[in-house]
Amino acid sequence: MKHIKKNQGPQNFTDWKKRANEDWQPNWKENFQAPEKTEVHEALLTEQGYICCYCGRRIDYQSSHIEHFQPRKHYPELALEYTNLLASCPGYPEDEDPKLGSQATQAHCGQKKGAWYDRDLTVSPLIGDCADYFRYTRDGQILPTEILSMQPAAKETIEQLGLNCSSLERARKKVIEAIPDGLTREEAQKLIQAYEQLNEQGKHIRFCATLIYRLHQPVS
Repeated sequence: MKHIKKNQGPQNFTDWKKRANEDWQPNWKENFQAPEKTEVHEALLTEQGYICCYCGRRIDYQSSHIEHFQPRKHYPELALEYTNLLASCPGYPEDEDPKLGSQATQAHCGQKKGAWYDRDLTVSPLIGDCADYFRYTRDGQILPTEILSMQPAAKETIEQLGLNCSSLERARKKVIEAIPDGLTREEAQKLIQAYEQLNEQGKHIRFCATLIYRLHQPVS
């Protein structure tokens, strides 16, 4: 999980909400649509560097949806609060579409999270130290940190978001295996700095938090 620094959101979206009056109220289900919804979706992708808010998989407009961090079911008053909106991957493997009736799909991220939210046990990508809650093994597993105070939230978040489903493990293992062998500490640090930044296209490398963690580990 990589920290997401929220921006103010599109001005058109703000202006649209300000049009509220006695006869018309902005509503997520009834009238939140293009162009405002499209602009919000694109803004979320841009501020996240085109990676999923939870797993870090690469996403774009077609392969993502707008996610409510604090679910609409329990927090309807936050349905149109930009600070509560994120962009999540579809929640199934990149080469698999549940609409086709596949039985192999393992839901994850926003799709699996659904209406779950626990103020004490949900690790938020909006907090600066969110990456510190997790560690990654060479074979692509995501595990709770060794810091005891952070373990309960990390464990529950991994489970509720399905972050250890087989498709994500395989994908993370693939990027970990692509890390060059025999890197010096200086070379590893240069890669870490690169993965912490957006590339020329304004995108993060997929699973950048995983790669950064692995590059920080001592070479054995």
